[in-house]
Amino acid sequence: MFADRAKITICSGKGGDGHVSFRRELFVAAGGPDGGDGGKGGDVIFEVDKGMTTLGDYRHKHKFSAKPGENGNKRRCHGANGEDIVLKVPEGTVIKDAASGKVIADMSGDNMRQVLLKGGRGGLGNMNFATATMQVPKYAQPGKPAKELEVTLELKVIADVGLVGFPNVGKSTLLSRVTNAKPKIANYHFTTLSPNLGVVDLDGKGFVIADIPGLIEGASEGVGLGHEFLRHIERTKVMIHMVDAASTEGRDPIDDIYKINEELRAYNEELAQRPQVIAANKTDAIYAGDDDPVQRIRDEFEPKGVKVFPISAVSGKGLKELLYYVRELLDTLPSETTVFEQEFFPEEYNIDENLPYTVEKSAEEPNTFIVEGPKIEKMLGYTNLDSEKGFIFFQKFLKDSGILDELEAAGIQEGDTVRMYGLAFDYYK
Repeated sequence: MFADRAKITICSGKGGDGHVSFRRELFVAAGGPDGGDGGKGGDVIFEVDKGMTTLGDYRHKHKFSAKPGENGNKRRCHGANGEDIVLKVPEGTVIKDAASGKVIADMSGDNMRQVLLKGGRGGLGNMNFATATMQVPKYAQPGKPAKELEVTLELKVIADVGLVGFPNVGKSTLLSRVTNAKPKIANYHFTTLSPNLGVVDLDGKGFVIADIPGLIEGASEGVGLGHEFLRHIERTKVMIHMVDAASTEGRDPIDDIYKINEELRAYNEELAQRPQVIAANKTDAIYAGDDDPVQRIRDEFEPKGVKVFPISAVSGKGLKELLYYVRELLDTLPSETTVFEQEFFPEEYNIDENLPYTVEKSAEEPNTFIVEGPKIEKMLGYTNLDSEKGFIFFQKFLKDSGILDELEAAGIQEGDTVRMYGLAFDYYK
């Protein structure tokens, strides 16, 4: 069974706790604090493996966790960082937040490796909190919590051209003739249960073509295996719409084209707007008569700008003209792979705005204000302040949560120090 979708839970590593201890040595009457920092928790990293073609590795195992960081120790010993977990996926995998369906990462194009969840930062040992007025700090910072997220993985194949049409119109036969692909072919509906990729080579200038399994009416609503198949044409630039021009199964080819286009439109309006070429197949099975089905198809669609090519996938008739036209069409379109933009940012999720916090002027340190509470600690645990986006989010959080207003109400002045657990910064408007 072709696995092109999976739902898994990922969890980064918790940061190790800072340590509380004091230097104890012979002839040293009052050693200072020497508690070490905790290690950083491991990250959850997704990486493209070009040798993988399915998401089968995620069919039976559904939870993946990085290792936690080790706690700090005495004598300023830093805890070891937790080991990252690297999850390998095929190129073209789109990672989404399971709850909202929003895109977190698209593992295609230049994005071959991405840190999806960062491990919790290690807590600071008490050696970091010694000041002129507090020389024996008995406090160490706990490690930042792990982050857990349920995500869906969807493999959307990367191909320039998609072959679409009803079942049993000859798509697999065409692919086997014009590419190096070797799809299983039989005269049954839904013989193809997974997308087949092949490379068309035209004098050294080729393109990738995907045989998308046959669609049926209602596919956009999930009837049959509709959603499983439609996702694979979201990246294609051009579609070859294949029909049985000879009506060997009694269906009208013009009606078939309209029905499939309606399924594309219902699934994704933008898909229906992409360039199409009609391949009128099985012309070798058309018997001479008054009605020429290929001409009927041309009369219906060529005035709308859709080129029609009569072909026989079995004999190869008309394939050269079809493929060279598709190549010319591709040359007029952008060459970059379609990449889905990020819509969901894990560092911003799971921060409860209703958690309490306190803003107080320090009684021990002059011109210093202390901001504490689970709301603050949780925000710091989920935010990477080393990144520009993380720092902008941090500033926005301070403003939107009312912390800046409360600091000003408490009398803070420019140049004063704001301390949030292990983080300290100067205040400027």
